[in-house]
Amino acid sequence: MIEDGTLDAVAALVTEMGPGEAALAELRRRFEALHFTLCSDDDIGSVEPVRETPDFNVYLVEGRDRHCLALGGDAAAATGLVIAWREDG
Repeated sequence: MIEDGTLDAVAALVTEMGPGEAALAELRRRFEALHFTLCSDDDIGSVEPVRETPDFNVYLVEGRDRHCLALGGDAAAATGLVIAWREDG
């Protein structure tokens, strides 16, 4: 489960550092139990982000099925986050 406070902290850190490799490394250091992925928001389909900023969106990665991960909206089933930078940001 990923709590709202964690989502807020992740968004704040990426806002401060920018959505890049340095922020990704710091997220992995601070939130060791979560998996993080960095990509372009253009690579994401029609899933709603859990956090939106002018520069990036944050999406939940659900791990209900131990064999397949999927983007979704259930924080209780989430095991990681995708930080997706916005080209128009």
